[in-house]
Amino acid sequence: MSLDDTGEPVRIPITDVFDLHSVPPRDVEGIVEAYLEEAHRLGLKALRIIHGRGIGVQREIVRAVLARTPFVARYGDAPAEAGGWGATIVTLR
Repeated sequence: MSLDDTGEPVRIPITDVFDLHSVPPRDVEGIVEAYLEEAHRLGLKALRIIHGRGIGVQREIVRAVLARTPFVARYGDAPAEAGGWGATIVTLR
């Protein structure tokens, strides 16, 4: 969990796009799990998680979470115009 300067949890608005560039690598797994749960609760069906291209570490963490999440129907690389392999498109059940 990320905290603000006062020690309070940072509230992240839940939309169909989640950019992980501001998330510390050590927090990616837990934050992606929480994001998916909340997106599912809100009834979102199509998501885009932006993890960046880099060397693929965050991409692998994101995909490991997606692979074990029961309400994820499918996922894969975003189309080139939506980030290509720097983002993952997710379909929820």
